[in-house]
Amino acid sequence: MDVQKLIEKRANLWDSAKQFLDEHTDADGKISAEDAASYDKMEADIVALGKQIDRFEKQAARDAELSKPTTAPIRDAIGGNFDKELRGEMKSGRATDEYKAAMIKAVRTNFRQISNLLEEGTLTQGGYLVPDEWDSRLIDVLDEENVMRRLGTRITTSGEHKINIVASKPAAAWLSEGQAITFSNATFGQISLEAYKLGVGVQVTNELLYDNAFNLENYIIEQFGKALANAEEDAFINGDGNGKPTGFLTTIVADATAFSVTAGADIAADDVINLEYSLKRPYRRNAAFVTNDATLAKLRKFKDSTQNYLWQPSYIMGEPDRLLGYPIYTTPYMPKATSGNLALAFGDFSYYNIADRGSRTVRTLSERYAEQDISAFMILERVDAVLTLNEAVRALQIK
Repeated sequence: MDVQKLIEKRANLWDSAKQFLDEHTDADGKISAEDAASYDKMEADIVALGKQIDRFEKQAARDAELSKPTTAPIRDAIGGNFDKELRGEMKSGRATDEYKAAMIKAVRTNFRQISNLLEEGTLTQGGYLVPDEWDSRLIDVLDEENVMRRLGTRITTSGEHKINIVASKPAAAWLSEGQAITFSNATFGQISLEAYKLGVGVQVTNELLYDNAFNLENYIIEQFGKALANAEEDAFINGDGNGKPTGFLTTIVADATAFSVTAGADIAADDVINLEYSLKRPYRRNAAFVTNDATLAKLRKFKDSTQNYLWQPSYIMGEPDRLLGYPIYTTPYMPKATSGNLALAFGDFSYYNIADRGSRTVRTLSERYAEQDISAFMILERVDAVLTLNEAVRALQIK
């Protein structure tokens, strides 16, 4: 499928939809019910094409990742382990090809055939560390499926991680000749990132499990990655910090200066422009909008004072659509545009820090579904996240 052609098709459809709306809108800014239905159908086609483009782009990125070579060619005479160490080809621990093969064998046999190689990844609380290659590919799926992992800053921790933040800043002052400078002390605060546990289980029929033709490794990574990404994204947006990460909307709600309220009972074009300029200029350089699909459908119809649409589709593969020139992303976990909800967020989300603690672990539940001839596997991860600078993100609340 030629993704670029789909992108061009969507852009042309958007131009047609704009022209249709302009031609069928009366002097009072209203259109008939019949025309509104026609426009809604055109808009639904635009949304469907956008999702299809997104799916093909993710598929292309995943194909490129999986097509990378997994072995390195021999460029000199074959020697012993000493020669391999000099060439940097010797691997140890969970990165070895042997560990990966032992792990897939253990999973296929429901952990009845355990190699001594897996001892390097045995946890004291049970379970095994997933191979490094699995872990990195799982992160790739999380990044693709989770909007906040794409926008935020990801760090890896081995224990409690403290982030120093500036609580107060020194100010400059004009001085007359010979006047001494008054020094004010900058004060600092700390934010601690913990490690909340997130787990997901996947069931596999034993027929598939024992079938060597079934690509079990890719299935596990895909299924676990999507499930973890959905749970993470919800927490990164709405999490209350109680047994889960603190979502950026939770931080904004706690700060009355971090959000503005719409003038009316529904979102309007002026509200979006006011939201843009409520964010300080330094943070607007790398800013993006985040909302849900239903709200985006409303935003698509907004125009500025020169009758140009605020929303513009992407014409380049891999590039996001834009609102007021800024990238805009959608997620089902942003609240709907109803009374009291924060329906649109705007800011530099790189100040949202996501801390992954160590690596993910895999466990088996061999007896739980035995009567159904099904095997169950569980992957656990430990993660925390928090918005480290409140003023870097703003939100729009519906009146």
